[in-house]
Amino acid sequence: MIKNKCQLFLIQLLVYLLVIGCNQAPVPGGEYPITPVPFTSVHIMDDFWGPRIKRNHEITIPIAFYQSEITGRIKNFEVAGGLKKGSFNSLFAFDDSDVYKIIEGASYSLQTIPDPELEAYLDSLIYKIGMAQEDDGYLYTNRTILGDNASDMAGPYRWINVEKGSHELYNVGHMYEAAVAFYEVTGKRSLLEVAIRNADLIHQEFGLQANTSAPGHQEIEIGLVKLYRTTGDEKYLNLAKFFLDVRGPGGHKQLQQHAKVIDQTEAVGHAVRATYMFSAMADIAALEKDSVYVEVIDKIWEDIVYKKTYITGGIGTHAGNEGFDQPYVLPNMEAYAETCASIGNIFLNHRLYLLHGESKYFDMLERTLYNSMLSGVSLSGDMFFYPNPLASSGQHKRSEWFGCACCPSNISRFIPAVPGYIYAKTADEIFVNLFIENQASLELKGQQIQLKQATKYPWEGKIEITINPKESMRFSLNIRRPGWVENEAIPGGLYRFTGESKVSIKLMVNDEPVDVSVKDGYMVINRKWKAGDRVTLELPMEVRKISADTRIEANLDKVSIQRGPLVYCAEWPDNENVRIHELVLNKDVPTSTLFDPELLGGTQIIKTRAGESDLTLIPYHLWNNRGPGDMAVWLSVK
Repeated sequence: MIKNKCQLFLIQLLVYLLVIGCNQAPVPGGEYPITPVPFTSVHIMDDFWGPRIKRNHEITIPIAFYQSEITGRIKNFEVAGGLKKGSFNSLFAFDDSDVYKIIEGASYSLQTIPDPELEAYLDSLIYKIGMAQEDDGYLYTNRTILGDNASDMAGPYRWINVEKGSHELYNVGHMYEAAVAFYEVTGKRSLLEVAIRNADLIHQEFGLQANTSAPGHQEIEIGLVKLYRTTGDEKYLNLAKFFLDVRGPGGHKQLQQHAKVIDQTEAVGHAVRATYMFSAMADIAALEKDSVYVEVIDKIWEDIVYKKTYITGGIGTHAGNEGFDQPYVLPNMEAYAETCASIGNIFLNHRLYLLHGESKYFDMLERTLYNSMLSGVSLSGDMFFYPNPLASSGQHKRSEWFGCACCPSNISRFIPAVPGYIYAKTADEIFVNLFIENQASLELKGQQIQLKQATKYPWEGKIEITINPKESMRFSLNIRRPGWVENEAIPGGLYRFTGESKVSIKLMVNDEPVDVSVKDGYMVINRKWKAGDRVTLELPMEVRKISADTRIEANLDKVSIQRGPLVYCAEWPDNENVRIHELVLNKDVPTSTLFDPELLGGTQIIKTRAGESDLTLIPYHLWNNRGPGDMAVWLSVK
């Protein structure tokens, strides 16, 4: 704690100097077999993600900071740091984490949209966080403010409730991620130094010869890996693995404490905790070449995808445990499919792709990205979903904020990070994983290469990629061939297209057809590339019907509709004279599709008929932007 005004002044001066001047780069740590092209090297320009990233910057992030101000989350740092008088102000002991996530998102956003005013605000906020940190590196405002009278969730002294609900380790895991993001974008080490001091303390306090408690809510493991990759200090990687290996057995399934992580073969319990843990396991599997971790995480991924995933890519069945149920238990109206779990699912699939290089992981990532995750925020950027059900009778509606605000803050940090998912590379390969209009710069074989992608995806299937190496050079350009183009609705067959498409992908280089090999779901073009070479790709954007595995009782005798990566739904404003939940589609009913520039900011709609009624379908991620009412993804069919 701060003991006198002199000490307070010295700490303020130190933090200020760190904020404005210390930009020395740490030594980078390890890497996956495949390296993502970072968000700092990709500039999105398209009409789909571009406006969403801008709204996130102009609306979502300011709202998140405003809510953090009025709910006392930011004041907690001021009180803990001796800058203001008062008590703990917000609802939960883990509320520090929301501020960290918003800082992470704001940092990403600064890369795309330079904003001196926002950066100055972050500097001041990081200063407050530094002031709230205790002398030995401990950072947890609830206990720093309340001492032995900390919340029941926190317990009377440090680390006593780590395995239950204190979130002491969870909070700082998000702080580490924010620190790395802020450093990557601005070059400033201010928050990074706070993170290092805290991580060094935790390294001293935890271990086989010290505290062997496992985090009750996984997250610090991800943050420690990022800290290791930024600083090169292996003790952070080792500590991340310790926190995984120390879990179980004999604990609660809800917290993934029922078994050692190397003995877990299925996804159980709280879905966000689980996906954060599985993501960290993938990190360790790659960076430490741990074959046991690889085997375990592969089995768990199959359990999720083959048995426990919604057609929207959402995961987590019930509100009661915010998590997984038994295989094939996937109700629609009661679906939880928490927004944070969708983001965790994206994290996991991205890491497994970087580990294995197979397109099936990006097929799942894309499904979640364009459907369940994107449903979590309104078109206006100021209303949010916690759960993302697949049916509604009007009882679901978006909220301005939540007492437990993990989902809005998670959205605010994820949306501006989307550019970092588009490309990846190895020593002599470039991978195109997502189809988003952008300009990117990367280095391959010691040479800079500029890439430009032009497309109206996901509304249209034409993609043009222009390659501009500084000098002509040979390498492989590997373009993802989406599973939905190849008659695979989802890996493993939990959902299947009802008919087989006969339309194939068209691929040309400089307007000439080209033969390609296919490896791990990627179309591989190996050639000597010169500046101005163009690859043109046309994906068939057919309207497809999907049926579910018959073991999913909620979807018996029903179909869902998909076009490209987008799952569609029927919603009340477009079908005012139709009782959506009583609709019955004719199995062979024709469909048509058109782009409506006036509807929901411009969207592709699908027209069909149910009995004698006309039926309009919209992309699922756009539902509930016009108020609550009837909605259904799965429609009865005969």
